[in-house]
Amino acid sequence: MSSQQLWWRDGVVYQIYPRSFQDSNGDGIGDLPGIESRLDYLVELGVDAIWISPFYPSPMADFGYDVSDYTGVDPIFGSLADFDRLIAAAHARGLKLILDFVPNHSSDQHPWFLESRSSRQSPKRDWYLWRDPAPGVNPTGPPNNWMSNFGGSGWTFDDATGQFYFHSFLKQQPDLNWHNPELRQAIYAAMRFWLDRGVDGFRMDVLWLLAKDPEFRNNPPNPEWTPGASDFWSVLPTYTADQPETHAIVAEMRQLLDQYPERVLIGEIYLPVANLVAYYGKSLQGAHMPFNFHLIQTEWNADKIAHLIRDYEAALPEGAWPNWVMGNHDQSRAASRIGRSQARAAAMLLLTLRGTPTLYYGEELGMTNGPIAPQQVQDTAEKLRPGIGLGRDPQRTPMLWNASEGAGFTTATPWLPINPGLLDTNVATESADPQSMLSLYRRLLALRQTHPALHAGAIHDVQSEQGVLSFIRSFLDAHTGALQQFQIVLNLTADIQTIHCEPGHIALTTILDGDGAPVGGPLIVEAGEGLLIRLQ
Repeated sequence: MSSQQLWWRDGVVYQIYPRSFQDSNGDGIGDLPGIESRLDYLVELGVDAIWISPFYPSPMADFGYDVSDYTGVDPIFGSLADFDRLIAAAHARGLKLILDFVPNHSSDQHPWFLESRSSRQSPKRDWYLWRDPAPGVNPTGPPNNWMSNFGGSGWTFDDATGQFYFHSFLKQQPDLNWHNPELRQAIYAAMRFWLDRGVDGFRMDVLWLLAKDPEFRNNPPNPEWTPGASDFWSVLPTYTADQPETHAIVAEMRQLLDQYPERVLIGEIYLPVANLVAYYGKSLQGAHMPFNFHLIQTEWNADKIAHLIRDYEAALPEGAWPNWVMGNHDQSRAASRIGRSQARAAAMLLLTLRGTPTLYYGEELGMTNGPIAPQQVQDTAEKLRPGIGLGRDPQRTPMLWNASEGAGFTTATPWLPINPGLLDTNVATESADPQSMLSLYRRLLALRQTHPALHAGAIHDVQSEQGVLSFIRSFLDAHTGALQQFQIVLNLTADIQTIHCEPGHIALTTILDGDGAPVGGPLIVEAGEGLLIRLQ
């Protein structure tokens, strides 16, 4: 199969947070059989692959991102037999299945860590990052100033052995030592376990954090940090993130995946564009797709987004395939972040840019963050430091399937409250409304799949004018010589704008009217409106 026909290049990925997608057994928590029961919806939506957040056995301190067994299924989500049925059912429908893998840290209840913690002489002691207290007046002071992403020191003291262990996140999530070759092989064996079961690839959690400075040097102070902001940023992560050794680890992971046909390696990487694209690796032998989160991080402004697109495209190594992400389980939902009036433009932007888009469940409905009362908080990060914005529960509320009391998600009390917007924002209601957000997503996905210019073509003429973003996608058919071109026009302002467009016909608008109308020259664009124009 040529590089131009790979499923992960031409397709669209849909992220499922399993606790919140579909409950099949009435316990208020989504599960694997629930996902299987909704596969036909995903086929009808028009996506090509599903990425499922962790469902491994876990104490659930971080809802599955604290793994206690890399080769199992937590009973709340089902069983390995349920997984095998799910992947078979997905493949039977032409859907690919990507697993979320957590290589940076395990649970403190993982047998590896329990063994490592048992004594300083444990054979697995070096599988984690253990360190003596810093020399000085405080005999139990942390070894250095490395911080946890959730606040406070990243070091926790262990009374039994008199040393600290490092954790980039919760103390229940000790970091693995990727400098240890035995640990590496154990992780690769777990990856093979799932590849042999037929998974189509992995999304690697916090991939840029895997290697830490072997000298355990202090991170330098951050000159831009101000008291009151998260103390994680009081120092710069110079020695705890994006270390040169990480690229060798990613290359090893890629070598493993290349032993299986058509598998994809995706990396979660929050870094500036110049650092991000390095994760494609030398000769593109790193991650197939280092996740690009810059649409989430960039101000919703046509000038800045045009600048981002041009910079990202220019920075990509030759032959590297781009990708774009608008939302995920760690980030505020798009409709809440930029407003519902702009969420339709965001949908058109995501699904017409060059590269592979990733959708977060519920975005196709225009779901917003759900309100979470203090007594309803589930996220440990929020419980640790309430009120400083670490909580991720609002973007993880259950999928809204219909307007019933349990939103079609569950017949029980859901693990997080149902978003009160369900009466008009749900699959059943929106499926019956040809002007709905869901209808827009279905049409955008169908057009993207049908027209090579939108899933395989080049991007050029990226411009911003009066707060309106525009660009052209084009595809030259090598066999027929036919040129297919679309201009995408997106008004990212709250005002009506008039701009110039090339001659053509409207293929789709975000307000779902005017299809087929001729355009050319001056073009009036409503506030928040997007237009997909088939050029002559």
